[in-house]
Amino acid sequence: MRAVAVKAGASSPEVVEIDAPEPDDGEALMRTLRVGIDGTDFEVLKGTHGGFPEGDDYQILGHEAVGVVEDPNGTDLEEGQLVVPTIRRPPAGSNEYFERGEPDMAPPGTYLERGIDGAHGFMSEYFTSPAEYLVPIPAAFAETGILVEPMSNTVKALEHSFSSRSVFDWNPETALVLGNGPLGLLTLAMLDSTVERSYCLGRRDRPDPTIDIIEDLEATYVDSRETPVTEFADVHEPADLVYEATGYAKHAYETVDALAPNGVGVLLGIPDDWTFEIDGGRLHRELVLENKALLGSVNSHLRHFESAKESLDRLPDWFLDRIITDVFTPEEVDQAFEGGDDRIKTVIEFGTR
Repeated sequence: MRAVAVKAGASSPEVVEIDAPEPDDGEALMRTLRVGIDGTDFEVLKGTHGGFPEGDDYQILGHEAVGVVEDPNGTDLEEGQLVVPTIRRPPAGSNEYFERGEPDMAPPGTYLERGIDGAHGFMSEYFTSPAEYLVPIPAAFAETGILVEPMSNTVKALEHSFSSRSVFDWNPETALVLGNGPLGLLTLAMLDSTVERSYCLGRRDRPDPTIDIIEDLEATYVDSRETPVTEFADVHEPADLVYEATGYAKHAYETVDALAPNGVGVLLGIPDDWTFEIDGGRLHRELVLENKALLGSVNSHLRHFESAKESLDRLPDWFLDRIITDVFTPEEVDQAFEGGDDRIKTVIEFGTR
């Protein structure tokens, strides 16, 4: 079967021919429809995040997938059913985090991540998975279901943000999303019913499709070249919630300046190593005296995928039509990974339902 993979020593993906997988007991066989490309895929290609499966000299990419059940193999799934796979797996057998149903809280070394760290991904014609890691989705999501995985990360991040403020009456009115990539735009759309005013920060010139989407969501676009995060509160207003989706290390600390008293900043980006100076004393003082909070959030588990599925169903059709901008075949993998400012979400399509 065809698969899109990166080989050891390479920094760009290619199509490889490998044997189709055979499902073990408790696993089902899926025929892949679509797989999304995101920033983590590029980090895997650069070798700055994750690692190859043990004993293999290549890594199949892709962690945002939609598949159709080809062979239920005795599981409770049905042939022809659409599913989205979750990402994390126990490295051998199981462990306490998976047994508790909290794989997203497992520390490094206690999990594998499909397409990212120590396990092959879903960017192939077929893949197998234990049934408990597959989330059934409606047939209408055949083209858009690749958005469930990134949206599940936002579901978790928002859940933890609200939980961190649950000891007092917290009703956020304003939100600032850092990053106008696919995850930032999805988050902005998901926040539409949660806050009264929202902002999205980026570094793009008009005309630009992401700015158009931001404004059509009735949010305010903030150009970081004109208004950096440290000046956001003075130019616009302090934000009750700041959602960081850039992986730009300074933003983690600049977020404190953008927050309103009692606000919370949630960090999802994964930066490279970078040493720089900050006024740690001032930031520490603000966090304490103004009851601000910073928290990190990574991955998500089954409950968040289920909630993301419901959130996807609530997104307007016009938004879904415009966020997935480019669809390529596996043979067009070079073009698919080129990027470009006119692109928002790129997918590789292996087949249709």
